[in-house]
Amino acid sequence: MPPAATPAPAAASAATAMATLQPTAGNQTAGELRFAVVDGRIEVTGTVTGLPGGGTHGFHVHETGDCSAPDATSAGGHFNPGSTDHGRVGQGAHHGGDSDNITAGADGTAQVKGWLEGVTLGDGAATDVVGKGVIVHKDADDYVTQPTGNAGDRLACGVIQAG
Repeated sequence: MPPAATPAPAAASAATAMATLQPTAGNQTAGELRFAVVDGRIEVTGTVTGLPGGGTHGFHVHETGDCSAPDATSAGGHFNPGSTDHGRVGQGAHHGGDSDNITAGADGTAQVKGWLEGVTLGDGAATDVVGKGVIVHKDADDYVTQPTGNAGDRLACGVIQAG
């Protein structure tokens, strides 16, 4: 009689990460974001404050985790490991760093619940968002204009850190 099967080890918990958003020069926008793998894509949740009340804002992962420039241009362009056109996540071609717009209430606070697709979290691959920048833009992303969706100035920048 063969020995009893050994139970498989429990699956490792999904990777998680955090980003603390700091305002760019002349802005008040700040926030905390959480990143977690859910159903094969990355869920982004959190709160952003100090936005123009009632406004809609582009929200993207950018190429580098460098927020040192006063206007956060040091974070580079949208993270695009697949070399695709800019678009809307879940609706055809899009950068890996593209996510849906966020909308602030009258008090300037936005509750973030969005997704990233075509990227990974914490695996060290070329598609990994850990160590990349995350930017909240002044204007809404139109999901069409190349290469950035015409989202305007950068209001806040943070670095995605494993956690």
